[in-house]
Amino acid sequence: MQNPKFQVFRSTSNQEFYYRLKAKNGENILSGEGYTTKQSCLNGIQSVKTNSQYDSRYENRKSINDQYYFNLKASNGEIIGTSEMYTTTSARDNGKAAVKSVAPGADIEELA
Repeated sequence: MQNPKFQVFRSTSNQEFYYRLKAKNGENILSGEGYTTKQSCLNGIQSVKTNSQYDSRYENRKSINDQYYFNLKASNGEIIGTSEMYTTTSARDNGKAAVKSVAPGADIEELA
């Protein structure tokens, strides 16, 4: 098992910076939008670390193909992270619990 971590990487297609939060088992549990600078991406990670502790910042969603996911929002309502897709609501809820548990202490690994 590995330690939970945020990975920062740069897209080869649009040159934007992205982050993903990986759980202990290596699975992606949250991803961020594209940022034009690495520093903006790092700021986004800090926002996730802070806002992940508030239940009210999680928004449960259901996709058009009946998959479940959640968005994590900042205090201003802006989406700062989107989960992976889950087949059940309980799996989605476990994903939220994982983000809440590991995000604050997760290290940052810069791949870009």
